[in-house]
Amino acid sequence: MKFFIAFIFLVTTIYAFNIDISDSTIANGKTTIIEFEKEQNIEYEKVVLGKKSHKIYQHPLDAKKMYVLVPVSYYEKPSDKKVEVFYTDKGKQKSKIIFLRVEDGKYKKEKIQVQKSKVTLAAKDKKRAALEYAEAMKIYAASRSKSQISSKFIAPMDSKITSSFGKARVYNDTLNGYHSGTDYRAKIGTPIQASNDGVVVLAKERFYSGGTVILDHGHGIYTCYYHMSDFSVKNGEKVKKADIIGLSGDSGRVTGPHLHFSARVGGEQVDPLQLIELLNRKLF
Repeated sequence: MKFFIAFIFLVTTIYAFNIDISDSTIANGKTTIIEFEKEQNIEYEKVVLGKKSHKIYQHPLDAKKMYVLVPVSYYEKPSDKKVEVFYTDKGKQKSKIIFLRVEDGKYKKEKIQVQKSKVTLAAKDKKRAALEYAEAMKIYAASRSKSQISSKFIAPMDSKITSSFGKARVYNDTLNGYHSGTDYRAKIGTPIQASNDGVVVLAKERFYSGGTVILDHGHGIYTCYYHMSDFSVKNGEKVKKADIIGLSGDSGRVTGPHLHFSARVGGEQVDPLQLIELLNRKLF
């Protein structure tokens, strides 16, 4: 009964506001997109889910639309969630509530054996990892307001996927988080291509992710490329879709050579393949 009422409210809200939501039921770790038809006297500003605020942007290809990506945390439990839409109508601040139903992604577990030093960290490594995490989160919080993309996303390489997003990771028999991206089989030295146009906001060696490149695509969208043996780009450089940004490797915390491909939306870690499928389907 509760979900039925929420669904009716969602439908009436969408009807009144000319809103299109890609998925009103979504698994943890996934992303949904809300599109707004531009209307006279109405200025859309942001949506808020829980404690996270997400800016509503101009659609990159349709001048008559606005849009916002709403990521759901991997740690979110199944429930009905309120999403508050903030806007101004004739200059007056207003808001409306729509609903998302979060369901369990039912991710599997996988056991991995790595060097003990990569699980139980020495003091200097713990400090390094913490600094690198803080550096990355600062980057994710400052995305470009202008979209860098004008065409569909592509996979970073044409290879077999060896591990999917979301699997609970058991390192050396100790549960230690979840798999935050998608792994591609790749021997050392395999070329890696940019998934779309973007700006390099990080290109360096890191403790966990090894050789790392992060691309900012604008509007809070990032793609990340880990465990590289070499990278051919530098901070601040603009790259085009399919440009070779480096070579795969076995650096960082790994069991063997491969490419780890991940994505962030509004600072939230999300399933990268579901994200790019969603963007390709809804924006292009």
